[in-house]
Amino acid sequence: MKVMIDPSADRAVFRQLADLLRDQIQSGALAPGEPLPSELRLAQEYGISRTTVRQAIGQLRTEGLVTVDRPRGTFVRVPEPTELITLRRGEKAGARMPTDAERRAHRLAEGVPVLVITAPDGTTTVHPADRVQLTRP
Repeated sequence: MKVMIDPSADRAVFRQLADLLRDQIQSGALAPGEPLPSELRLAQEYGISRTTVRQAIGQLRTEGLVTVDRPRGTFVRVPEPTELITLRRGEKAGARMPTDAERRAHRLAEGVPVLVITAPDGTTTVHPADRVQLTRP
């Protein structure tokens, strides 16, 4: 049974479409590396404008769930391998959005935050949040 979008709902139409696509990605119905249907197909299938479809895709891109490869299309993001980082005594970790230089240096997709680990002496290291897992000894 196809889920419909309700233009009269309190939730914006682009958010409803983003929710539907997010659910398909998280359930595995749309697998990593797989293309999303075209903007035109989504617009026709759900009876919405291409502008609305672009807004929904933009939301998913900001969340780091999809990548846009013009002119090829939009694809479910393939997760990067995860590195385990052990926080040492006195180290603190925080998250923030990366600078443009950090985004380029770490090849980060739009919307992916970085984890900043601060040592007791004040030095910091920056790690892509989608590629690390923090642990304590």
